[in-house]
Amino acid sequence: MPHHTPDIAALIGSRICHDLISPVGAVANGMELLQLSGDGDRPEVTLISDSAANANARIRLFRLAFGIASEDQLTATDEIRGILSAIYAGGRVLLDWQASGSVPRREARAVTLAILCAEHALPFGGRLSVKRTGGHWKVSAETPRLRADPALWDILAGAQPAPDVPPSAVQFLLLPHHLSEMGRLCTTRQTQDVLELSF
Repeated sequence: MPHHTPDIAALIGSRICHDLISPVGAVANGMELLQLSGDGDRPEVTLISDSAANANARIRLFRLAFGIASEDQLTATDEIRGILSAIYAGGRVLLDWQASGSVPRREARAVTLAILCAEHALPFGGRLSVKRTGGHWKVSAETPRLRADPALWDILAGAQPAPDVPPSAVQFLLLPHHLSEMGRLCTTRQTQDVLELSF
């Protein structure tokens, strides 16, 4: 019996993240050793160290968003917040995280995909808010320079995706599928400065 395509994609995502996390971690460890030896004050060392930390956080986020999610696995919301804080530290996106406790790994995957959808509307920076009330999530992007492609956001409402969805927007294809598996629907709302999705 053939495997479902999203399962194959998740296996590929898990494999890529697994293989990349070790060498990126080794670079970060090497930078720490340079800093301990007294050579870490140079700007190029700081740049490499910051880049390695950001890459490490991105890989961990992608592993949550695109990797395999088993039924009984749990993920701490503090882990997701920590990953996002490392990615957005000192950048143009401000993070407002209002969630606590642990959630099933499948729910964590949906949340991270939703975050990537919201982030897509903030190419020039802004405020990214994540709130959890009971079992419901609300993720919003806020900025005076909001850039939301209607064709992508219509996918979340059940519209047929265009054949030329770019790789940077693959999260818009995956989120409705995973929410459907969880028995949930995604709703969106947009004003001039705020774009919000809930499930």
